[in-house]
Amino acid sequence: MTLNVVVLTALDLEYKAVQRRLVKPQVQLHDRGTLFEVGALRGTSVQVALALTGKGNQPAAVLAERAIQEFEPAAVLFVGVAGALQEGVRLGDVVVATHVYAYHGGTSEDDGFKARPRVWEAEHGIHQLARHVARLDDWAERTSPNDHVPEVHFGVIAAGEVVHNSRVSYEADLIRHHYNDALAIEMESAGVAQAGHLSGAPVVIVRGISDKADGTKTSDADGLWQPRAADNAAAFAARLIEELVKEQENRSMHRRRNQEAVNVTNCNHDGQVGIQAGKVSGSSVSMNTSTGNVQGSCDFSAELSAIREELARAYSFGVLDSSTYEEAQKEIDIAGKSLRENTPEGKNTFLFALKKLRGLIEEVTDVAAKVASLIMVVNSLS
Repeated sequence: MTLNVVVLTALDLEYKAVQRRLVKPQVQLHDRGTLFEVGALRGTSVQVALALTGKGNQPAAVLAERAIQEFEPAAVLFVGVAGALQEGVRLGDVVVATHVYAYHGGTSEDDGFKARPRVWEAEHGIHQLARHVARLDDWAERTSPNDHVPEVHFGVIAAGEVVHNSRVSYEADLIRHHYNDALAIEMESAGVAQAGHLSGAPVVIVRGISDKADGTKTSDADGLWQPRAADNAAAFAARLIEELVKEQENRSMHRRRNQEAVNVTNCNHDGQVGIQAGKVSGSSVSMNTSTGNVQGSCDFSAELSAIREELARAYSFGVLDSSTYEEAQKEIDIAGKSLRENTPEGKNTFLFALKKLRGLIEEVTDVAAKVASLIMVVNSLS
């Protein structure tokens, strides 16, 4: 199956670390000028849309929102480097955010600073998948047996608006007193997390550690560790995307099995057929079984109306995207029209529309099961 994923970076070296893992990326220009490169992640069918945000939470938020609206991704990954805040986090290690703090939030009063941070928690499902990837321990790319094998840490990432490189600055004191559980610090995650929260897209923050954020950060050290840290983050992100594809495929197979396992009991009394299956209850379909015509379409029409309403709710909650929702509505319209024709050809059209509808809405499992039930009833009367 084809899956869309957005990957954002702040720095060119982070961008290139991800770009190297894409097959023949093609430029896609947003109508507001943002340049995306879209290509398949090597070894998968995943289409990755890659973009450069630049430094800072605000531009990261704007471009994340733009990317989500453009590509409707299964997930958004922000991949790059960060400074470590804890002794146990070493250079080259990878930190995956369980939470993101916007640590500059607060009020300044006569008796001091009162912290009022914004906090975003990682989406549960994809966070569980990231931990699974870490346990697999097969994501790191080693060029020699003596290479340090980077460790994956899960914890809080603090995102502010300044480059942090001190143990004694105001910001260092602020973090020590109010956010001392943070493992790493950087400048973009809060913006991306907010965009994901508002758009309903799962966000994963993956950061390679390039410095200690303690005053030892230098240009020479960055030249050595930033590329390594960026590459480690990109390697972990790529492996996570691979597992995301497998997880989506498993979900689809599970849904199909559930739909195929729906039991239908048809009770034929004087040509009247009652429906009792899945969530289709209290409905009956009157059909002329000798000619294959669909007759007495009232009950089928009621079921189609109920399906239409449930899909409208799913769309309002963001379960269905706009294009899928519109296509589903068209198939319901076709099915309804075919009922009114009451001919053998109309029955075939009705059945074909239901099958297309089921394929479109497989993400909405309850409604898809109801459509599957109707299909099985029609087939049983042919």
